[in-house]
Amino acid sequence: MSVDFLSSLTAPALNAPESGIVGVANYGRLKAELIPLWVGEGDLPTPRFICEAATRSLAAGETYYTWQRGVPELRKAIARYIERTHGKPSDPERFFVTGSGMQSIQIVATMLAGEGDEVIVPTPAWPNFAAAIGIRGARPVEVPLTLDGAGWQLDLGRVEAAITPRTRAIFINSPCNPTGWTANRDELQAILDMARRHDLWIIADEIYARFVYGAEKVAPSFHDFATDDDKIIYVNTFSKNWAMTGWRIGWIEAPPALGDVIENLIQYSTSGVAVFLQRAATVALEQGDSFIDHQVLRVRDNLDLLSATLTASGKVRFARPGGAFYLFLAIKGESDSRSLALRLIDEAGIGLAPGTAFGDGGQGYVRLCFARSPESMRETSDRLLNWLVNHA
Repeated sequence: MSVDFLSSLTAPALNAPESGIVGVANYGRLKAELIPLWVGEGDLPTPRFICEAATRSLAAGETYYTWQRGVPELRKAIARYIERTHGKPSDPERFFVTGSGMQSIQIVATMLAGEGDEVIVPTPAWPNFAAAIGIRGARPVEVPLTLDGAGWQLDLGRVEAAITPRTRAIFINSPCNPTGWTANRDELQAILDMARRHDLWIIADEIYARFVYGAEKVAPSFHDFATDDDKIIYVNTFSKNWAMTGWRIGWIEAPPALGDVIENLIQYSTSGVAVFLQRAATVALEQGDSFIDHQVLRVRDNLDLLSATLTASGKVRFARPGGAFYLFLAIKGESDSRSLALRLIDEAGIGLAPGTAFGDGGQGYVRLCFARSPESMRETSDRLLNWLVNHA
């Protein structure tokens, strides 16, 4: 007689959505000569100067419990980084070190949204945020971006119309994963004004702020005009800028008044981030600007190549992203995202993420991560063009 273990689990755990990205990746992971572009990371390893900082820390015996909020040196380094990037003074007491950007989101979701609450999420969006909200019994309310000749657009009127008495927060990811939508300063100011009118929190995910392709070196940010009294919490990570996806370290920026609550939530989940990781992160912030610049130039060239290829094919609909390092594209005649992603694995040798993994607005699209070597992107371009000619 078999035991029904699942029946005794909680509804939030059982109802947690399966990752559409992981499902496709598992299907194609062992395919020979596949170009895997389904996950949101580049192919560059963490720079040696960052790794060496972690090695020195371990050699020095820094293997004990530490500050729950993060070692003071790292919190000060984050404050200096934000000041350098956005041109305004920043208090180290606003920063809290976490075990990844994902843990930052989980902590913020725990603080702001409980059973029956709502959080507005422009979509298509990275699926982990909506899942973090749902697991806590709250409801992510999707407001779809639209694609027109000017690119992806967020209708702020639809955002405000989605606000109800249950709404607790608005989640803004700009530059956006997966569309590359990048809010301009006026849009961010309007969103902040809206949050002020309705007494809502803003959860600002600005992890791709350095990956922008216009004249500026950093994307517009709430940092540019928000005051200390505004209800904004920023989530961030070391994963993208410094090629540290596997290190699992990030941070939260929040009003210092929330410090004890955030510290408790870190204590009751991971009891802090390992010191050697924090030493590496400190060096990344202090010495890593040239590495970020190198990455941005590299992916900009890849974007130029892919944009030219796909536009010339006449069979693909997409908007050139203003930021991040993804192309979110639709192929004419293909409406089933998952089926398309599986076919591209089998027929083109390219692994892309299905658009439905990013919410209802992603149906018919696939996401391509172009944070890869120029050689890999040239091969991807050739394979895509060949497949479009022969199959689409």
